Amino acid sequence: MARKVLVVDDEKLIVKGIKFSLEQDDMEVECAYDGATALSMAKENKYDIILLDVMLPEMDGFEVCQQIRDFSMVPIIMLTAKSEDMDKILGLEYGADDYITKPFNVLEVKARIKAILRRLEHSKGASVQTGDDMLVRGKMKVDVESRRVYIDGREIRLTSKEFDLLELLITNPNKVYSREELMKLVWGADYPGDVRTVDVHVRRLREKVETNPSEPRYVHTKWGTGYYFQD
Repeated sequence: MARKVLVVDDEKLIVKGIKFSLEQDDMEVECAYDGATALSMAKENKYDIILLDVMLPEMDGFEVCQQIRDFSMVPIIMLTAKSEDMDKILGLEYGADDYITKPFNVLEVKARIKAILRRLEHSKGASVQTGDDMLVRGKMKVDVESRRVYIDGREIRLTSKEFDLLELLITNPNKVYSREELMKLVWGADYPGDVRTVDVHVRRLREKVETNPSEPRYVHTKWGTGYYFQD
C-alpha cells in the first residue's frame, strides 16, 4: 500500500519538487499551502507522515503541529528556514519528530521520511515477534503493537519519538543509556541533531507519564551518565 504524505509549504515550487520526488518512490502526496488548510486536511485524512513548514500564512507550523497533536500522533517533520537551535528545539517541543533546515536537498527529505517510516515498521514488527504486546509497569500499560500508552486506564498521547524512547527504556528496565546511545538507537546514527534533543524528549515524556515530573516514578536520570526506566 502506498504511503500517504501531506506536504505543507507556501512556496509552491518547493511543494512541487517534493511532490514529484516522493511520487517517484510510489508515495501518494497531498499538498497544502497555509496552516489552516493543513490542519483541516490532517483532521479529515489519515497520513503516514507530514512535512510541515514553519513559516505559513493563516497559522504557523508550530501552532499547526501543536493542534495536530491533540488528535493524532502522525510523524511530523518540520521544515524551517531558520538555523537557530532554539527554533529547532521549539519545533520538537511542539511535538514534531524531526526537522530539516532550508535550503535542503530533496534526497535528504526522502531519506528522513524513509528512516522514520522504517523505524515505525521495525517497532511494529518487533512487537509481533516477541508476542509480548502489552507491557505493564505499575500504573502504566504500554501496548507496543498499537503504540498506545495508558496511565490509570487513561490514554496518554505520545509522539512517535516519545513512544520509541519509552519503548526502548521500558523493555530494558534499569539499564542506563547515555544520551549518545539514545540518540543513535532512537533517532539513528545519521541524525544530524545533538544530544539536547534527547533531553527535550525525556522532559516532555516525563511531563506526560509522571505524576510529578521533578520526582519521576518511571523515567529516571543517572547523573553524569544518562537515563533509565525504573522497573
